[in-house]
Amino acid sequence: MSTAPLVLFAGDSITDCDRRTDPEGLGDGYVRVLAPILAAEGFRVLNRGVSGDSAHDMTKRWEADVVAEAPDVVSILVGINEVWRPHNGGVHTPTADYEADYRHLLERLPNARFVFIEPFLLPANEGQRTWRGDLEDKIAVVRRLAAEHRAPVLPADAALNALGDAPALAPDGVHPNANGHTALANLWIAETAALRKEPTP
Repeated sequence: MSTAPLVLFAGDSITDCDRRTDPEGLGDGYVRVLAPILAAEGFRVLNRGVSGDSAHDMTKRWEADVVAEAPDVVSILVGINEVWRPHNGGVHTPTADYEADYRHLLERLPNARFVFIEPFLLPANEGQRTWRGDLEDKIAVVRRLAAEHRAPVLPADAALNALGDAPALAPDGVHPNANGHTALANLWIAETAALRKEPTP
């Protein structure tokens, strides 16, 4: 069994990217882009994203999918489904509930280091612009948790929107295409440089 430090990616469809039909289990998104870079640095990589998941959904599978793997680093991207669902016939998730579920995930991994990725939206239409307030509330939670854990946080919403061509990154406003996933992977590498140099406990 390999003793190389394990980086585990957890989240929703943006992380999943059909990883369960991929022989390597990586999917075809940003985790796929990052895997060879991290492998070259001596890390193992696992993708445990599940399409459609909210933070609450993740609590139901966290023990088996994440805790049991004893990861050294856990990268988490979750929150856009909480924002999207009320506009697609689903139930609204209060920000306090999102934070409580997120904290539960973190508490189950007392020995892991974390990478936090802000949920993001690249508005594809005027209707999606009305999601901004709820999204900002969720982003504030992620930033607060990152500060508490002294962990890197990827400013994905601001950074991707700053590129100035939303349709070329995420045509539906939510799900990145290949260009968007590459941009997200580049941001991950930039924001985790110090963490990747830290010795594994």
